[in-house]
Amino acid sequence: MSAMEYSGPERRRRPGEERTRILIVDDHVLFRVGIAQILSKEGDLEVVGEAADSRSAMDVALETSPNVILMDLSLPSPGGIETTQRIKRELPSVAIIVLAVAEDEDALFEAIKAGAAAFILKDISPSDLVAIIRRVSGGEYLINDKVFSQPSVASRVLKEFRELAVYGHEAAPIFAPLSPREVEILDNIAQGMTNKQVAYQLSISEQTVKNHMSSILRKLSVNDRTQAVVYAMRQGWIKMPED
Repeated sequence: MSAMEYSGPERRRRPGEERTRILIVDDHVLFRVGIAQILSKEGDLEVVGEAADSRSAMDVALETSPNVILMDLSLPSPGGIETTQRIKRELPSVAIIVLAVAEDEDALFEAIKAGAAAFILKDISPSDLVAIIRRVSGGEYLINDKVFSQPSVASRVLKEFRELAVYGHEAAPIFAPLSPREVEILDNIAQGMTNKQVAYQLSISEQTVKNHMSSILRKLSVNDRTQAVVYAMRQGWIKMPED
């Protein structure tokens, strides 16, 4: 993919609108440069960093706090999936788009478990890539559409959900879209705790709780914490509060 291929409509940034901050993680310099040039044409998008391996990806992500990360599936060891997991633990609200060279059901399944927001192929058109970045930045969880289009992967997802429901809350890791920590936070909120009380209970900062809640609402496509708790209870991820 190169900047020369892009001929789609450019979008200017509206007054007062914050740009979507993007981190590009790929071990091929030319690919990173091509993506950066494409995105630089969009007034509402801003590339805030690049990384060629897992360690630098984590460092740059923590330094720049991007809204969206483009993650190469074939990143050198420990690989794109594990790097996604590590970053999501530290920055739960970031939307990660996994880029693969070819369709791979196992990789898609692992990307779902890692909490990726989208799974796309590297031969995607520049205009489609820009559209997907905007959608995940707006809170959409596009990887679900990918799952539903592949019945074999969908059956594996359902199977793991059922197993977790059988084994109960102690099963680990809890299946994405929520991380184990996010399920733990929702479980505490279901008991009537405030963000401050949850922070104290889990020995984390109140801001970290708020960041996790933003991630939870985005992933579950709900508007508030009450809806999130109800949704999680219906799915069997957390138990009804005891009287």
